[in-house]
Amino acid sequence: MTLSILSAARQRAALLLVGGLSVGACQQSTAPTTTATPAPAATIANPILPGDFPDPSVVQVGDTYWATATTSNWGPVFPLLKSKDLAHWELVGHVFPEGRPDWADYYFWAPEISQEGGKTYVFYTAHQRGGNLAVGVASADNPAGPYHDHGPLVGQPDGSIDAFPMRDENNQLYLIWKEDGNSVGQPTPIWAQRLNDDRTALLGEKRELFRNDAAWEAGLVEGVSMIRHEGYFYAFYAGNGCCGNGCTYATGVARSRNLLGPWEKYSKNPIMVNNDTWKCPGHGTVVQRNGRWFLLHHAYDSEGFQNVGRQGVLSEFTWNAEGWPEFQGRSTTVGAAPTLTAHNLTDEFNKATLLPTWQWPVEHKPTFQVKDGQLRLTASPEGSGAVLGQPTYTAAYTVTTTLLNPASLPTGATAGLTAHGDPDNALALTAGGGQMQLWQRTKGKQNVLATSPLPSAKAVQLRMQVAKGNQYHFSWSTDAGKTWQSPPTNATVDGAYLPPWDRGVRVGVVAQGPASAVGTFENFKLVNQ
Repeated sequence: MTLSILSAARQRAALLLVGGLSVGACQQSTAPTTTATPAPAATIANPILPGDFPDPSVVQVGDTYWATATTSNWGPVFPLLKSKDLAHWELVGHVFPEGRPDWADYYFWAPEISQEGGKTYVFYTAHQRGGNLAVGVASADNPAGPYHDHGPLVGQPDGSIDAFPMRDENNQLYLIWKEDGNSVGQPTPIWAQRLNDDRTALLGEKRELFRNDAAWEAGLVEGVSMIRHEGYFYAFYAGNGCCGNGCTYATGVARSRNLLGPWEKYSKNPIMVNNDTWKCPGHGTVVQRNGRWFLLHHAYDSEGFQNVGRQGVLSEFTWNAEGWPEFQGRSTTVGAAPTLTAHNLTDEFNKATLLPTWQWPVEHKPTFQVKDGQLRLTASPEGSGAVLGQPTYTAAYTVTTTLLNPASLPTGATAGLTAHGDPDNALALTAGGGQMQLWQRTKGKQNVLATSPLPSAKAVQLRMQVAKGNQYHFSWSTDAGKTWQSPPTNATVDGAYLPPWDRGVRVGVVAQGPASAVGTFENFKLVNQ
């Protein structure tokens, strides 16, 4: 099943990019020097990857672009999206669609997709069971998968993240990565080490390329993406704080004649900073099309901010007379805004499987069944319960679902509608035990905010209305949405606490209680205002 990310209305406003070359991770990692005149300026309808798509990576395979992004503690792990023009994307699957690699448990970050020799490779970061952050790799004979995991390549005591494959001036293959020193108050060296042709083991000794030694970089440099252009290797990288309301992220660049250095940082760094629309731009992949150069990276929309998450945006740059890349206005391309209705979603549960946009906490994959127009979600007593969620796209939207036969749930079980940050931080309106219950879970502690008697109806429609990104109002209906009733108190709850530092909120369905209980849902709808 495929899901179109962009509507026809947005397609008319999207990138006018046709033909040309692409540069992605380890496309021999050398960009041919282009002398063609760039195409006329086009409209970029950012975000091109709306929703929570941090650390995006892109590569061209034949006439198709393939992208992926961080999923952190949401499963399925690492989306696979395809596009013919960098503007209109389809979600077609995941690198690890069912579960996690055996060696890793959580923090699935910074996948870097590359293509060489007829095979597709995804280098990625994950937390090693019983250890720290490490870099692993998976490969496939087709970009759409299935992928075979080869396990971790490097895991230093302080952590190893943000891997990028690169061939040097002698065509020797290297792995570039960051040592996660900032996690323990130390510098963050960017390392390079020989990589065997199968991408399954490092060879020789590692060499440091550069580290965070400029004032604007503060505690870290990370997210390196390299290209080769006009006799130089260029390393685009991010510096400072990536995430959350106080983020300070920006983008810099360094260059060298040889992969192993010496590396020179641009004296005018950072080359991309905040503007009024997009905040904290960084960590992306360079891509070229039709003689024009772009960086696909993430940034926060200033309106939805961290409740939506870091979205995938495309920013154009040019080369100045000194051979350095420059972004217009030193900031993310704003361009035309997408149509909000492009991201509306309806799932009637009338397919054999869930839509591919459904997600779950990566350490707590729920048990569920989709059959006869119903989603049957088996309850869980752990954390905030069994959860299936959808990403959000805007600061204002309405979510509805219909819960069937809530009075039949066994003692101690409830089911309903939730806004979910992680298993320890959630909001929900649930039915069960003779009550409608509005509850809040904060740092693992659950607190009931309001209760009302459970209606006698066989079907209860639940509604969540969200404003300003984090103001959540809950209500329910027993007459198919003709009239709505809210909890007697605390119907609107401030959910600013919900998003974890590195990802956005999901909205969806929840079933909490013993595993003998099943919440049955008839539909799910998300409508943006």
